[in-house]
Amino acid sequence: MSPRWRRRLVRAVPWALALPWALWAAGRLLGLERGFPLVPLVSYTPYVAGTAFVPLAVALAMRRWAAAALSAAALACLALAVLPRIVPDASADGHAGPKLRVLTANLYRSRADPRELVRLVREKDVDVLTVQELTPGGAARLRQAGIARLLPHDYLATRASVYGSGIYARYPLRRMGAPAMPFRMPRARLRLPDGLRVDLVCVHPFPPSGPDAVANWADALRSLPDGGGGPVGVMAGDFNATLDHRELRRVLDRGWFDAADATGRGLTPTWPADRLVPPPVTIDHVLADERAGVGGYDVLDLAGSDHRPVLAVIALGRVPRDR
Repeated sequence: MSPRWRRRLVRAVPWALALPWALWAAGRLLGLERGFPLVPLVSYTPYVAGTAFVPLAVALAMRRWAAAALSAAALACLALAVLPRIVPDASADGHAGPKLRVLTANLYRSRADPRELVRLVREKDVDVLTVQELTPGGAARLRQAGIARLLPHDYLATRASVYGSGIYARYPLRRMGAPAMPFRMPRARLRLPDGLRVDLVCVHPFPPSGPDAVANWADALRSLPDGGGGPVGVMAGDFNATLDHRELRRVLDRGWFDAADATGRGLTPTWPADRLVPPPVTIDHVLADERAGVGGYDVLDLAGSDHRPVLAVIALGRVPRDR
């Protein structure tokens, strides 16, 4: 190779490094992910953001100022997208009045240990439990483990394999149906002792694991209700989406906030819990109506599941009573 071509190749290195991060940043900023595999790939934006200093450092070291400027812009965009998730949001903090302790857990085809889940419900003083991948056999094992003694009211839409879900509650539930989706997502209205009503949704859209699956996933997220009207709402489950997905951000824009994001825990991963490949991401969420607050948040462990359960304490003091 001639010295001239060698010099050209060296000059191209900063641009070759800068462009992938810049394209990722532009796609994330503008919500350009479409179809498979872009939708699942955008889940890994925090990892891309964490390495975005690499092209900037190379460009600066080689004194390629235009490439450095592009890399710096990409780094800034990715930081603005990701870093707010580790900063608690004081506006979502509400400690007055009643609190609803909500736990959500994906049971991994009901292979999760039912006794351990019941123990978590008891030790964390849970008021509402939403479960995904609930099979008929899994529901029976939860009953045998004593879930009904702690949470006597339920709305179960059990199915074989990964398709079933359910809601268990300390207080009475009125069933509000489960939309006709591949994965069942039951909805119910909870009535607290003081008369306050809370609308609950157990969320579990189809995972965006292929071209057709992405369409089913998007349809399920778009079917979720708006917040801010009527009784206060809480949606909890395995959303198969991170805060980097445009579809989930659109849900939030319709009157919801994410409890993890509000408490500065938005980068705590929830799946996979039992391995490091693929890299862990945050796809299990508790969303609350913007009229509510959040008084606590935690990510727990559950033997036998590939997800980590999520516990959120939703503060209802600012919510008007609907008697």
